[in-house]
Amino acid sequence: MNEKLQLHWSPRSPYVRKVMICAHELNMLPKLELIRSVAAMLKPNPDIMVANPLSKIPTLVRPDGSVLFDSVVICEYLNDLAGGTLFPLEGEARWQSLRWHAFGDGLLDALILWRNEREREQPLQALIDAFELKSRASLRQLDSEAPALEAAPFSMGSITVACALGYMDYRFDQFGWRDQAPSLAKWHAKICERPSLKATEPVDG
Repeated sequence: MNEKLQLHWSPRSPYVRKVMICAHELNMLPKLELIRSVAAMLKPNPDIMVANPLSKIPTLVRPDGSVLFDSVVICEYLNDLAGGTLFPLEGEARWQSLRWHAFGDGLLDALILWRNEREREQPLQALIDAFELKSRASLRQLDSEAPALEAAPFSMGSITVACALGYMDYRFDQFGWRDQAPSLAKWHAKICERPSLKATEPVDG
């Protein structure tokens, strides 16, 4: 039996990046076997589907053959294995972290759909406009919350918001999000100094 946790992984996926940041922070990298996997929306990957019929990454296969997905479930599992503190257990810190996690994931979902739509042969402008509107509104809201992000303990919420902003840098470099959210940009620059974020910057390949 393979004693390592097998992670279907890509260096470009922001959802995988969340898991990898957690793995770095929790010193869980030695327990992971990374399996390079491509999960394209229009081309389901049969190798991934052996473990995850949704053909999505990240997907984690445990030593007993059982499988965990999606990213937040895998992150919480790693946190539990390591006895970590990335998921506050109670009180306002827990709800704020979970809210930022949902906010960051929701922004990521919108950005990925936006990217898929703009790459279609005949993109629907109404959808493009809607995704842009939601993204700009999200940046305004997060910019107003930058002091709270700065003051809060490093957690799953701050990881996910940082990953969403990192995906903007990677796929929407012309969007100029820092000009729209200067306070958020300062928070993001500071959090990106953490070794776990530096080591997981998205790359092609």
